[in-house]
Amino acid sequence: MRKLSYCIAVLLLLTACKNNNVAPDETQDEDLAFNYQKMPKKLDLNPEATELVGDWVEFKTLSSSFDVLYKARNNEDLILAIDDLIEKEKLLAESTYPGVLDDFQIKSRQRVLKTYFLKVKASILNNQDATEPTIEMLQAYNAFRKQFNVVLNSQLDEKLILDEE
Repeated sequence: MRKLSYCIAVLLLLTACKNNNVAPDETQDEDLAFNYQKMPKKLDLNPEATELVGDWVEFKTLSSSFDVLYKARNNEDLILAIDDLIEKEKLLAESTYPGVLDDFQIKSRQRVLKTYFLKVKASILNNQDATEPTIEMLQAYNAFRKQFNVVLNSQLDEKLILDEE
């Protein structure tokens, strides 16, 4: 009877200590890989907007930092590019906007863009998939650039409006 109890105890101990590890870290790393192939293309500015931002150094540096972002192939490259973009956006916010582009519509689009920078950075630091937030950030950047075109194309002649003869 004593031998049977020992055998049952050993059997229970072996079944309780069974190794059920499925290596969750390996599967998570595969899911969290940054998919750079889904990134939308950068929107082109119209010729008037291109001419207007031609001398705006802060905007040029932000735009070139986005070019670096498009070359990111993994989360490490992406976090470096995002940190650089956050710094460039701060410089852009402190700069003087040229002419007609000194508009609340453009500045609000820039604030939205900054929000998406921080969202992408948070998703990377929290070990979450960064592909979807990056796509949203690039769409916000395209909306920011599109707003340049909208502001330049929708200028009204104030003299015609105010002249009530």
